[in-house]
Amino acid sequence: MASDEGFSDFFYAAPDGLKLHARIYGETNSDHLPVVCLPGLTRNARDFHELAHHLSARAVVPRKVVAFDYRGRGQSAYDPDVANYNVSVEASDILAGLAALGIEEAAFIGTSRGGLIIHVLAAMRPEALKAVVLNDIGPVLEAGGLAHIRSYLDPSPKPKTLAEAVSAQRSVHGGDFPALADADWERMVWALNRETPQGLMPDFDPKLLETLAGLDLTQPLPALWPQFEALAATPLLAIRGASSRLLSVETLEEMGKRHLTMKTITVEGQGHAPFLETGNLPSAIAAFLDRAETPN
Repeated sequence: MASDEGFSDFFYAAPDGLKLHARIYGETNSDHLPVVCLPGLTRNARDFHELAHHLSARAVVPRKVVAFDYRGRGQSAYDPDVANYNVSVEASDILAGLAALGIEEAAFIGTSRGGLIIHVLAAMRPEALKAVVLNDIGPVLEAGGLAHIRSYLDPSPKPKTLAEAVSAQRSVHGGDFPALADADWERMVWALNRETPQGLMPDFDPKLLETLAGLDLTQPLPALWPQFEALAATPLLAIRGASSRLLSVETLEEMGKRHLTMKTITVEGQGHAPFLETGNLPSAIAAFLDRAETPN
């Protein structure tokens, strides 16, 4: 049964038995292609709350929306083996969740790491992907963008109050996100953190940061062009923040050369990764999904 906030909680077992979580919006919307939302590295299902509300209740074509918490994030259990915090394991977890829900095919929306997982799914189960939205992610990751992510996730004293947390986020990201309003920053903080007796705490396993520590950013990072090209026949929308440090203009242009029907949106005043609930993005994403499901 849906909560007052418009979603229900769904728990399932990963292939290795770990207890994992997803939110389901519009559970009774069964007439159209469902939507699967995959968040960034340290993020969780709450990132998609506003977009999921739009797609499940306010859009012209209401859809079921499933937003996943990866292992070690949100309401999913932490993994005692940090080595399992990788995109291949997480892709298998998503497939297990879809199987538990009886979903064989869907539209996928992936922000940052979620987009990398979509690349892996394109190799593992291409028939499941009927439409794809990549939010500020592509087959090539810029080392400078990863270095920036690593720097602001580096363990340090954490803010305890909403005001402190908003100030901290603005100090790190404000230059890349001049378009955001106060409400956007507050929503970001509540999505990223959980309330504890000690104050606000990041809602992910701290050991997750160990997966970034060993990256050698002086060397070229492996590209995922073969996996991207597996999406050649799949309707694709690529969204890029105009100030993104992770997805370059050059990579976006090359993506368009390799996927001839790819649609693109550049979000002015935002960096990595654009907030999908802002501006006209919810209606643009909904319209893309409608066209993908009923092409001319």
